[in-house]
Amino acid sequence: MFSKKIGIDLGTANSLVYLAGEGVVLNEPTVVAVTLEDKRVVAVGSEAKDMLGRTPGNIVASRPMKDGVIADYQITEAMLAYFINKVAGKRRVFKPDVMVCVPSGCTQVERRAVVDATLAAGARAVYLIEEPLAAAIGAQIPIANPSGNLIVDSGGGSTEAAVISMGGVVAHASVRMSGNKLDEIIATYIRKKYNLIIGERTAEEVKIHLGDALPDDKAKEKSMEVRGRDAFSSLPRVSSVTVDEVNKAISPILNQMISAIKNVLEQTPPELAADIVDKGIVLSGGSALLKNLDKLVTRQIGVAAVIAEDPMLCVVRGTGVALENLELYKKSIKSDRAY
Repeated sequence: MFSKKIGIDLGTANSLVYLAGEGVVLNEPTVVAVTLEDKRVVAVGSEAKDMLGRTPGNIVASRPMKDGVIADYQITEAMLAYFINKVAGKRRVFKPDVMVCVPSGCTQVERRAVVDATLAAGARAVYLIEEPLAAAIGAQIPIANPSGNLIVDSGGGSTEAAVISMGGVVAHASVRMSGNKLDEIIATYIRKKYNLIIGERTAEEVKIHLGDALPDDKAKEKSMEVRGRDAFSSLPRVSSVTVDEVNKAISPILNQMISAIKNVLEQTPPELAADIVDKGIVLSGGSALLKNLDKLVTRQIGVAAVIAEDPMLCVVRGTGVALENLELYKKSIKSDRAY
């Protein structure tokens, strides 16, 4: 009873932390800056993100998560320790209980890596919850009812689509295509068309300001200036990019994200599919904020799609609610395991 309970949405782009009794207490970019010589952590989160592409030779700022799973174990462990210490305090008598969400499609090895890294970071017990379930709980979908609910969680690294009924995942599909891939494809498009090399942060700014899944004729003309380095002369240069160009660049990625939804519906029993037609599709995750994504999904799938309230917070809130009501959700969440 004296141990704190912490829920962590360990995302590819952003990591959010939920403290039982208080709510969401931390929202930081999943970026860590370390020294190359001794792998000492210099900065974590927002401070480290400001260093992306701007560090000297002896420091490297990187994202330790890739496609929703751990890509660099040691750096992820250091980042988790930073989050836990910041929320629970460095000087603590009792180690906290920690629940971490993982993608539905991740392997046992990837799940074990999350557990080991969290234990090494200072947790007493570790629980795992699948992202679509956490997103559904956070979006206030009644998952315990015997009816079908389709949730699509699209974050930085992957897009997870799942049909949930009676507290469990009936069918799920995931593609490792989401927010970060959109940034990459925008940077690639600008380099090919304008011979202009832009950084990760600039590509993200272009996506936020010009990204539109279904632009109308008027919106297609909207543009912004993009600053970068000329691919031939290596000198700084500015080019203008339009909404229409960005839409052409990101369309292949959006189509793959929608394919994940179609794959889930193909696996869904007819009775649950009928429920989904009535209830619609719920979109969560940071990429759900892409302009008109809900309209594109509605057009392509033929079922009404709605964006959850505070889509970026759905997964972490669901993780926190499940952790606060562990006995209630222990039976209904089949992937929930304590170590």
